[in-house]
Amino acid sequence: MADFDLEALSLGELKKMQKDVAKAISTFEDRQKAEARAKVEALARKLGYSLAELVSTETKFSRAPAAAKYRHPENPALTWSGRGRKPQWFMEAQETGKTVSDLAIS
Repeated sequence: MADFDLEALSLGELKKMQKDVAKAISTFEDRQKAEARAKVEALARKLGYSLAELVSTETKFSRAPAAAKYRHPENPALTWSGRGRKPQWFMEAQETGKTVSDLAIS
């Protein structure tokens, strides 16, 4: 590592050095990851594979939309699957005396 005589540097040089050090610190982890990835890719190529073949990153599962279980009494376009927060119309219908079975889709 280089030794610097910080007393001999001007304010502009010190600020530039401070900016360069901050940038080096912020990108350190990214540089380390890139170096590790390059090593792993080289090893995979040496064994006759690509990194993508060895690491299956394509297995994202998404939940299918749930079927509607409840329908608004006056507006059939408003539905609710029963998952998540109750919609306002559902709570208002219950407050007016409707039961869950009254709102259920048959």
